[in-house]
Amino acid sequence: MAELRLQTSAGGRISKEAFSLATLRQSVAGQGLAWLDIVNPDEEIRNFLLDDCGFDELAVEDTSGHTANTVQKFDNHRFVVIKARDDDKNRLDTEPVAIFLQEKLMITVRHTKIPALKVFSKRLLRADAEDIDIGVDYLLYEILDSIADDWASRLANYSDELDTLEFRVFDPSTRYENMLEDLHLLKQRLREVSKSVESLHSACSRLLRAGERLVNEKSITHFTDLQNLVTTLVKRTNNYSLGANSTRDTYLTNANLKLAESNKRLTEVMTTLAIIGAIMLPLTLIAGIFGMNTDLPFDASTRSGFWVIMSLMIAFGLTMIAYFWRRGWFREPGE
Repeated sequence: MAELRLQTSAGGRISKEAFSLATLRQSVAGQGLAWLDIVNPDEEIRNFLLDDCGFDELAVEDTSGHTANTVQKFDNHRFVVIKARDDDKNRLDTEPVAIFLQEKLMITVRHTKIPALKVFSKRLLRADAEDIDIGVDYLLYEILDSIADDWASRLANYSDELDTLEFRVFDPSTRYENMLEDLHLLKQRLREVSKSVESLHSACSRLLRAGERLVNEKSITHFTDLQNLVTTLVKRTNNYSLGANSTRDTYLTNANLKLAESNKRLTEVMTTLAIIGAIMLPLTLIAGIFGMNTDLPFDASTRSGFWVIMSLMIAFGLTMIAYFWRRGWFREPGE
C-alpha cells in the first residue's frame, strides 16, 4: 500500500487523516507551495497521476520502477528523474526519485527511504517569503540541492578513507589486513556516488540549457549555484576514483615486489642447498666405495689409506667448487 506525506510552505506538515488524494487540491489551496511525497505507488496512485493530475502516461509508467535519468517538459507539467542515496545501512546504493512539477505542487514518487528528503522537508519548513516567491522551482532546487549536499558530506568521509588507505600502502612497518577488499569497497561506493552526481549534473545542464530553460528567471541564480556545486562533486568523485585506482595499483605493485623478493630468497636457499648436495654426492660415493666389504687396491683401513680417501674427497670438492665458480653459480643475478 502506498504511503502519502503532504507538506505546504504555509501550513507545514499535514497529517494523513487531514487529506486524501481526492481532496488534495482543496487541502493545499491557499497554503502556498505544496509537496506530496509518495512511497511505493500502487494502482490507485497511478490513476491519480493520470486522471486527476493529467500527467503524461509514459512519465507515470516511469515511476513504477528503475528508469533512466531524465528531464522533460509537457504541456501542463515537468518531469524529472534523478538518483539519490537510499537509507540502506549495510551497503551504499542509489535509487531513482521521480519528480512531477505542476503549478504550485511538487510530487515525488519513490520506492525506498531517501535520507535527503528528510533534509528537504526541514528546509521547506524554514523557507521564507522570498524563497516561496520563486515558485515551485524553489522546491525543485531545494530537493536537488539536498541530494547534492548529502553526497558532499559522504565524499568528505571517502576522502579521509582514501588518505588512510594510501598511508597504509606506503607504511612498510605494519601489515594491514583486507587492504585490497577495502580499496575495492571504496571504488564501489564511488561508482554509486558517480551515478547520482552525474544524474544531478545532467539535470542541471538540461534545466539551464540556453534557449530552452525549464526554470523561471527568479530561480536561475539558485540553479547556477547548484550546477557549480554538482560540477565540483563530479570532479571530486572522478579524482577520488583515480586515486583509488592508483592506490590499488601501488598496493599490487608492492605485493608483487615482496613476492619477488621472497622468491629470490627462496631461490638463493635452493641454490645453496643444490650446491651443497652436488658437492656431497661424489663424496658420499667415494666413502661408499671404500666402505664396501671387498678387496681394494690398497688397504683403506690404514692411516695412509685414510688420507688417500680424504685427499680424493678434497680434490673432488675443490674441483666441483671451481667448476661451479666458472659457471657463475656463486654470483648474484645481474653481475
